[in-house]
Amino acid sequence: QVQLVESGGGSVQAGGSLRLSCVASGFAYSRACMAWFRKAPGKEREGVAIIDSTGESTYIDSVKGRFTISKDNAKKALDLQMNNLKPEDTAMYYCAANLFYACTPVAAYFSGWGQGTQVTVSS
Repeated sequence: QVQLVESGGGSVQAGGSLRLSCVASGFAYSRACMAWFRKAPGKEREGVAIIDSTGESTYIDSVKGRFTISKDNAKKALDLQMNNLKPEDTAMYYCAANLFYACTPVAAYFSGWGQGTQVTVSS
C-alpha cells in the first residue's frame, strides 16, 4: 500500500525559503516517478516539479530557478527546496507517486498521494 507523508510547510514572507519533505513506503520507491503538486483555492491542481527514476527533473516555468526537487532512494525521501518564495506560491502541496505510467506531471497518472502540507507566502 502506497503511503506518503509530507512535512515542512508553513508561513513565510515573500523572498523566504521553505523545504518540504515526503517519506514514502509500501512500494518500489527507487523505480517510481515522484512529483510535487500544488493546489491553490480557485485554481487547478498543477505539477510543480517531477523527478524520474534516473534522477532527471523538470519544473513548471513559474518555479524554475527557485525550486529544486531531490529524491533519496536509500531514505525513500522526496524533498522540495523552495527559495525566493512568492505570494503566488501559496497553496497546499502534495507529494505523489507514479508507479506505472510515463513520468509526466499528469495527475491522473499518480496513484499515491500524501495528505498535503500548506505553504503560505505573504507579501
